[in-house]
Amino acid sequence: MPKKKAFALRLDENMMKAIEKWAADEFRSTNGQLEWIIRESLKKAGRLPKGESGNSNLE
Repeated sequence: MPKKKAFALRLDENMMKAIEKWAADEFRSTNGQLEWIIRESLKKAGRLPKGESGNSNLE
């Protein structure tokens, strides 16, 4: 598993509430949901780093 890097992310309050609700609906943590959203966007755009299929324990 690749090493994870922490960073600060500022989101508008309504967007954060929507992500938290979506995460709860999907039985994921908020962080896990954000990782999933980003991974899906990268996959859709064909921008996943080489060697990554997009499969993870977050799917």
